[in-house]
Amino acid sequence: MSTPVHDDPLSRERGHLAASRSALRAMREDVETLDISDVTANWVNAAVLERQIEDRIKALADLSETPLFFGRLDYLHAPGAERAEGAEGERFYVGRRHVHDADGDPMVIDWRAPVSQPFYRASKNDPLDVSLRRRFGYTGGDLTAYEDEHLSDPAEAATTSKLLQQEIERPRVGPMRDIVATIQPEQDEIVRAGLTGSVCVQGGPGTGKTAVGLHRVAYLLYAHRERLARTGTLVIGPNRSFLHYIEQVLPALGELTVRQATVEDLVGHVEVRGADEAATAVVKGDARMAEVLRRALYAHVSPPAEGIVVVRGSRRWRVAAYELEEIVRELLARDIRYGAAREALPQRIAHLVLVQMERAGEAPDDRVQNAVARNTAVKAAVKEIWPPVDPARLVLRLLSDADFLAEHAAGVLSEDEQKAVLWVKPARSVKSAKWSPADAVLIDEATDLVERTHSLGHVVLDEAQDLSPMQYRAVGRRCTTGSATVLGDLAQGTTPWATRSWAEALGHLGKGEAVVEELTAGFRVPTDVIAYASRLLPHIAPGLTPVASIRENPGFFDVRTTPAGTAGVLAACGELLSREGSVGLIAADARVPELAAALDAAGVGYVGPGEETTHATRLTLVPASLAKGLEYDYVVLDEPRAVVDGEPDERTGLRRLYVALTRAVSGLIVTHATELPAQLASS
Repeated sequence: MSTPVHDDPLSRERGHLAASRSALRAMREDVETLDISDVTANWVNAAVLERQIEDRIKALADLSETPLFFGRLDYLHAPGAERAEGAEGERFYVGRRHVHDADGDPMVIDWRAPVSQPFYRASKNDPLDVSLRRRFGYTGGDLTAYEDEHLSDPAEAATTSKLLQQEIERPRVGPMRDIVATIQPEQDEIVRAGLTGSVCVQGGPGTGKTAVGLHRVAYLLYAHRERLARTGTLVIGPNRSFLHYIEQVLPALGELTVRQATVEDLVGHVEVRGADEAATAVVKGDARMAEVLRRALYAHVSPPAEGIVVVRGSRRWRVAAYELEEIVRELLARDIRYGAAREALPQRIAHLVLVQMERAGEAPDDRVQNAVARNTAVKAAVKEIWPPVDPARLVLRLLSDADFLAEHAAGVLSEDEQKAVLWVKPARSVKSAKWSPADAVLIDEATDLVERTHSLGHVVLDEAQDLSPMQYRAVGRRCTTGSATVLGDLAQGTTPWATRSWAEALGHLGKGEAVVEELTAGFRVPTDVIAYASRLLPHIAPGLTPVASIRENPGFFDVRTTPAGTAGVLAACGELLSREGSVGLIAADARVPELAAALDAAGVGYVGPGEETTHATRLTLVPASLAKGLEYDYVVLDEPRAVVDGEPDERTGLRRLYVALTRAVSGLIVTHATELPAQLASS
């Protein structure tokens, strides 16, 4: 006998999903039909309101392939109410955004709301007043299964959620997706940390640190929307490919206003057309360069050689040289920005003149003071004492003029370090100079010394381990009055200036008080793959805790010796493309052109990192230098020795290899014709 529809839990849940989607459409239609013609005073207000309405309509979009809710909580008691015996509990569906019906009653609760928190935190040991937690399984946007945990029933043993495990291991094609349905308690604690404090997350491959950082932004925007709407938020990634990979996560959570950028975007005061040798970039990226720049800038301030005379009408007012010198000393002692002090100087001079006027019986007001500050003699004195300085020209002179550099780097940089940063062929002008990425950061530092950089409310910095101290300072300037979430893995540092410790890095960032959290549970990388990659840890990051995979599926893993050439690599790609999911072919940068030609000749379609994969084209050809932060269901890693040899030193090469080995979510094939690095030998 079949179960009546009204008694079938799955049918009821599907009915609630359909009703919730209908309610969401109604919410969107209500916004679309708003008439603002009578509520705006002028066209500016109308334009602002129209933009807000457009954003609201986008935020209310129903993504057909994305579950509207993924869980349900049945409380023993009404949250916030007294827990009287016999009190009736409440039921809440937990999803990506809030949905209410025509009467305003909630049909889906935003995952960020306090009432949703037990979905991630409740356990048999601490049920948090939850009697039942239900997880839903989906195929596309269709609800296909459910799974219950009776948290308050002592007779029911705790079990591992099959639906949760399936969602973690589910193959994917395309950009990074959100983890909102699979957030673990230790991740949730970081996501919901307060806005006022900064957090640093050390996480190995597959621990979800990037997703945790993005969900933290979404949570902070929910909990502190008005404040962050004023101050702004920013996500900083290592390169454009990475940003493209993660860009759909926040919109899927209903957040459309978060800016994403690279460090190069932030410091883009000049066009970068050059590159530095590694040794040069290390010196330019050293925090000591900040002191060299500060000295060089304030060397432009010179004590007044003589006093000035201000003529107003028939009267002459004299400001002595010693009085000017006192003003200069006081401004220098205040340690304010160079430009701010320069703007204050004429006002201070004018104030001295006004004091003389008052003593002479006059009654000058603010207009008189401003007029005196604009006096020709005062302006000439300011230009002589505290001249304007262009930040790019200052850096140009430091890198071009050996004597100027030596004067201001004395006791800070050694002679060899000074020689390392000096241009062999000095540029004639700012426009003609072939600025390097490190030079652009120096110009940003100098710009901040002249004029304070605008601070945001919250900044997320991902793949932070690869930043130089000067780059950390550049990011820190963007959140001096706000907070930061720093994400990274010391074992994946692949630059010559890679971070040695989070304490040091956070000091350069200006967030030395940040709490350092470590994620060690691997949700994305299979057990056999992470165990193989972890053989490198003693050589690249001794003392770092290896990632422990918690996946039930050990994954597919194979190391193959192949003949020289590309046939073995193409065969491995074909084997993995026969499976469901995305495939990444990762190789040393120098090997990529040969592999691209072989794929073309074989008629195998592929895209580059950052380009969108499709169900028809699921292979991405990835230079090892761009693999960081990316994930694929299956990976073919070509010639590990070539990956190591492609870097300037062995430790950096082994770190690059560690990154490449840990990009696979479901399986990895390592192909090699040359001998593997000795560090991969079984211990």
